[in-house]
Amino acid sequence: MSERGSERATERGDVRQRILDAAANLLETQGRDAVTTRAVSAAAGVQPPTIYRLFTDMRGLLDAVTSDGFEAYLRSKQDQALTDDPVRDLRTGWDLHVRFGLDHPAQYLLMYGQPTPGHRTAAAERAMQWLRMLVDRVAAAGRLTVSAETGVRMIHSVGTGVTLNLIGTPPEERDLDVSRRLREVTINSVTGAAPTDGRDHAQRAAGLKAVLDGAAGLLTPGERTLLGELLDRLADAGTPSR
Repeated sequence: MSERGSERATERGDVRQRILDAAANLLETQGRDAVTTRAVSAAAGVQPPTIYRLFTDMRGLLDAVTSDGFEAYLRSKQDQALTDDPVRDLRTGWDLHVRFGLDHPAQYLLMYGQPTPGHRTAAAERAMQWLRMLVDRVAAAGRLTVSAETGVRMIHSVGTGVTLNLIGTPPEERDLDVSRRLREVTINSVTGAAPTDGRDHAQRAAGLKAVLDGAAGLLTPGERTLLGELLDRLADAGTPSR
């Protein structure tokens, strides 16, 4: 890229960030209805067509604002230094998710408050990828008692539900212990109390599925798909009675 082209790219990035910052400020301080093309362009010091050129439409801008906010939140709260205990990290991930919702309710509601069938915002997809990573680590450690996909769905559903409930509750009436209790019930229902000792079929199946990619050179794609489906079935069936 030429020096002039690099300067233009930098300038474009600066303008984009100014628009994101302006929209995020309006969203947090005045709510969704305040985020209009006119208000954002005035606050960012740009012409309205610039917003459409960079974000296509207002939905694209709001998606970008929410994604940018969620990424910034993860960076500040996190560099969730992962520990050698993936279940503890999963608990930490739950608490971070809930805290983001309470710290940034307007952005969280854009992520999850009014879902469009078949559509997931960029921020919600990023959050889901983060959760999958945490659950996959639990599975790889042999501590998951359901399939990884089932674990992700259960944790996501309950975590999102309790966060939306807390957002909708007046601050003085919020009981954050509800989140802790639901966190423990949910995580305990998808994990084992300790690494598998080889007797729990569900944990063994989930653990093997988590490391299946390592067998890429040993199995054909069809064999890996079939084995993955069988392992998911075993994991979701739970522990057989003894």
